[in-house]
Amino acid sequence: MLEALIQNKTRIRLILRLFLNPKSNAYLRGLANEFNESTNSVRIELNRFEEAGLIKSTTQGNRKVYKANTDFPLFSELQNIAFKHLGIDKIVDQILIKIGNLKRVYLVGDMAVGLNSSIIDLVLVGSDINVEFVAKLVKRAEKHVNKKIRTVIYSEDESLNFDQPKLLIFGEQLAK
Repeated sequence: MLEALIQNKTRIRLILRLFLNPKSNAYLRGLANEFNESTNSVRIELNRFEEAGLIKSTTQGNRKVYKANTDFPLFSELQNIAFKHLGIDKIVDQILIKIGNLKRVYLVGDMAVGLNSSIIDLVLVGSDINVEFVAKLVKRAEKHVNKKIRTVIYSEDESLNFDQPKLLIFGEQLAK
């Protein structure tokens, strides 16, 4: 979908990498290695994004670190485009129908930090969640997004202690 609108693959990768999880950051050489691209092609796109205000940069030691500019007027639209490109919006929409008392959905693993992956890992938090129905919906959603989907279900009173990055994609963040 995005490839039809944006023909530069480095731009698409940057949007996905930085806008799926705006808390993540990256530096030039890391992105070049991750994308298997030259540092020059990544640098050009980073400069364009920064000039347009899409991303911000800071210096940490001798590295320039980039992250999404959440104050950019079109930030939420770009993040939604990234979600839609990966099919996450379809997954959540399908899961929300007749599932039980779903409170929060987290995207975890590689995709939570903006890396493309053939597997979508979701953590569902709620009560009275119909596990069989979730399995059917996941199977259906996998056909739409052409990716494997793994789900883990937590009740509201269980603590979410796992050492993976997580990105809230549905519900409200718990107060700390």
